[in-house]
Amino acid sequence: MTIPAGPPPTGGGDGEQQRLRLLAVTACPTGIAHTYMAAEKLAQAAESRGIDMKVETQGSIGAENVLDDNDVKHADGVIVAADKDVDLSRFAGKRVLTVGVAEGIRHPEQLIERVMSAPVHTPGGAPTAPASGGKERSVGYKALMNGVSYMIPFVVVGGLLIAISLSLGGHTDPSGGLVIPKDSFWMDINNIGVIGFTLMVPILSGYIAYAIGDRPALVPGMVGGWIANTGELYDSKAGAGFIGAIVTGFLAGYLVLWIKKVPVPKFARPIMPIIVIPIVATTALGMFFIYVIGKPISWVFENLTDWLSGMTGTSAILLGAILGLMIAFDMGGPVNKTAFLFGAGLIATGNQTVMGMCAAAIPVMPLGQGLATLIRKRLYTEQERETGLASLFMGCFGISEGAIPFAAARPAQVIPANMLGGAVAGAIAGLAGVEDAVPHGGPIVAVLGAVSGVPMFFVAVVIGSAVTALTTVALVDLAERRRRGEAGLALSVGAREAVLVGARVGATGAGAGTGASGSAGVGGVPKQAGPAESADAAVPGDRADGADTAKEAESADEAEGDGDSGDVLSGYLTEQTVKVRLGAADKEAAIREMAELLGRTGKVVDPEELVATALRREAQGTTGLGEEIAIPHAKTDAVSAPVVGFARSAEGVEWDSPDGTKARLVFMIAVPEAAAGDEHLRILALLSRKLMNAEFRERLLAAPDESAVLGVLREVG
Repeated sequence: MTIPAGPPPTGGGDGEQQRLRLLAVTACPTGIAHTYMAAEKLAQAAESRGIDMKVETQGSIGAENVLDDNDVKHADGVIVAADKDVDLSRFAGKRVLTVGVAEGIRHPEQLIERVMSAPVHTPGGAPTAPASGGKERSVGYKALMNGVSYMIPFVVVGGLLIAISLSLGGHTDPSGGLVIPKDSFWMDINNIGVIGFTLMVPILSGYIAYAIGDRPALVPGMVGGWIANTGELYDSKAGAGFIGAIVTGFLAGYLVLWIKKVPVPKFARPIMPIIVIPIVATTALGMFFIYVIGKPISWVFENLTDWLSGMTGTSAILLGAILGLMIAFDMGGPVNKTAFLFGAGLIATGNQTVMGMCAAAIPVMPLGQGLATLIRKRLYTEQERETGLASLFMGCFGISEGAIPFAAARPAQVIPANMLGGAVAGAIAGLAGVEDAVPHGGPIVAVLGAVSGVPMFFVAVVIGSAVTALTTVALVDLAERRRRGEAGLALSVGAREAVLVGARVGATGAGAGTGASGSAGVGGVPKQAGPAESADAAVPGDRADGADTAKEAESADEAEGDGDSGDVLSGYLTEQTVKVRLGAADKEAAIREMAELLGRTGKVVDPEELVATALRREAQGTTGLGEEIAIPHAKTDAVSAPVVGFARSAEGVEWDSPDGTKARLVFMIAVPEAAAGDEHLRILALLSRKLMNAEFRERLLAAPDESAVLGVLREVG
């Protein structure tokens, strides 16, 4: 058996050469598109070289196609293409090459060449170690994202339980804000939520530290986060909040890394990671925060309170803007608490306008960030969009911490947007003289009658939230464009994500589960071939699939013999929606022509809205996939049922495809909003498995008329 150019194969026990066996892990913290792109590219590169490869994907929905102990035992090398923390401890003793996820997309062949000369991973190594020659996310970025991902569930659970208990069990009390009766059922629910919120900050700190220094850093990171959030330990009225937790997380992680480098006697090495390092690091970090960092923090915020007290006679608009900036800066942290306690303290003196300014600013951050996830969904992962819905709910109850996951993940974009919205809300409330009689904020206090000037209070909240949302979207979009430009990725995230996720769903849920290579796997990634499969898969393109081809031909013949109309994709694509020659010369005209084609079915109830929806989707990111393929799609109630069309362009239409090719094969998919989920992915799955096959595309281009085109498309399913 001949092995294509690449790393040398391993020797077998019988003197025969065995196929090289490689493993890979792909992961991206901000979504699933790059995760599956890298997995597909690595699998294809391995197959083209006659190499067995199994790829584990760690997308936003969790790990799939997980590598087990047997896989690792027989692997010759491991490629980790990830932009987030990946635990490498299971690969101890194996050659491990770690790069950014973009390298897995752009240079899969080079990674396969390099992995056999990669260093052997040793037990106790860092979770991910950067490798030269491949651009990847910084250690700091991956550590921060690791902490945020573990923190989000605590924010959501704690915040929602507190909001529910306040809304259903609370009432206004001039002396104590929103009060829940003691020993009541709702107080118990509230206490559970408070526990979730209390754990949120240490979890963030602990898992930042863990991503840098591995398991020995977890305890000092969590304890450091707790200390940072507990102001009483260093004589501060307010703890350092999530910003303090980020600081302690990084300090703990790098402190542990430094301690690991200290030489110790051989007999002490086994107890270093479980006893010595955690104790030394935790004690050192705790004392450092209490005696070195804590005192200045306390001094700063005491003087900040005095400064605010001296401003009560100044312009209400200016004071409201400053309080709004402070409230929005760290969402429950020391700056926020200083402004809040300043406003709450003035209630007893009869001055309720300062608390009114604070109350208007408090819900702006969670409402604004939640609104941003609805305005531009493509900028956020599925997990972030779910967190956005929870954030909206928390905002209604004045829980500003609902925006912390967004601020921790993208501080450079989210915090300025929060502050701008908070300042606007506070200034409007100050101008209108809004008053709040209880030390709490958000729409809930207005609903329960604690606010005077209710209309202007809601005006302030709405405008402030809108400013935060729009500013966030603009800044995040700008940052994403800059990042994509720097990375130079030659792939369309939006369109490729849809096709690759569709392929994954099809491979696992559509029944066949077999890609073009003939080997089943998750996400269209071939599984590691066993001994019985190796011979058949030895030479790419030399597959024992004659029986499958015969079955496909037989099925086509039967369909024609039965006088079938040639329905494809469960009848969504028919001869009615096939066009041999697309007359349009540009993308917009092509989409309009495709919408007219779909209109032949009678399922398009609003053609203009269908076109508008498809064009909005194109504005988010091209649906040109390269290889002369474009799949514009729309999820809209402008269609009454799922419908698919296909048209072929002789000259090609410029579609901004990543490989620069014009689109000659154009599929358009339209599904109602209610059917968008499963049907959209299923259609894309069936299409993508075939469109990745060059021979299939050639036959589709060569088919002389609609009937012949439909005959080829019957193979899709």
